[in-house]
Amino acid sequence: MNWPAVTAIYKYEMARTLRTMFQSIVSPVISTSLYFIVFGSAIGSRIAEIDGISYGAFLVPGLIMLTLLTQSVSNASFGIFFPKFTGTIYELLSAPISPMEIVLGYVGAAATKSLVLGLIILATAGLFVPLEVQHPFWMMAFLVLTAVSFCLLGFIIGIVAKNFEQLQIVPLLIITPLVFLGGSFYSISMLPPFWQTVTLFNPVVYLVSGFRWSFYGISDVPVLASVIAISLFLAVSLGVIWWIFRTGYRLKA
Repeated sequence: MNWPAVTAIYKYEMARTLRTMFQSIVSPVISTSLYFIVFGSAIGSRIAEIDGISYGAFLVPGLIMLTLLTQSVSNASFGIFFPKFTGTIYELLSAPISPMEIVLGYVGAAATKSLVLGLIILATAGLFVPLEVQHPFWMMAFLVLTAVSFCLLGFIIGIVAKNFEQLQIVPLLIITPLVFLGGSFYSISMLPPFWQTVTLFNPVVYLVSGFRWSFYGISDVPVLASVIAISLFLAVSLGVIWWIFRTGYRLKA
């Protein structure tokens, strides 16, 4: 393992985050705080408790997942797309660095940024609503697995994308709608039976449900199903990245 190369990539990506602190950290925190103010305080005060939990507290895991998923994809996709856009990706590919080390550097940095952002939002949420975490180990496990998995997805998008506009297609048109329809703001048990069945085909449901279970011990789907879903997504993403480097798809001119 070429740790100096991995560390160099990691430090470079983390330094880029510090240069764009407002866009990378401050802006998502402000946006999420507005969700808490509008949905948690203004609207939440008029909504009955869900499974014995106040609506404001019920929102917290879903809002963290919303930010974590979108930011993980965006951070990782831009991180690998920019070297490809400027042409410096060829210097990286010709260096004595293995594909695993490249992925570890870029995805590791993107996942770190997403985890830091998720923890900041969790701390911010404590200022608005009372929080409890019944299963802290599983809370961190879901955070890490989700961040890494969607950073891998972002890495794939960054390689496949041909321009900056295509980087935004998946986060805006796919990830965000799936999160909104995946039980972030409600329990799927509140839906009619037909729509409950349809919602189970949304993979984000399993992520949000498992993450919410780590807080309050309640879930819309079995926790084991959530663990299997995120593990499967992680494995598929790794397989796609392995195929990309093996074939050189969108990497070689």
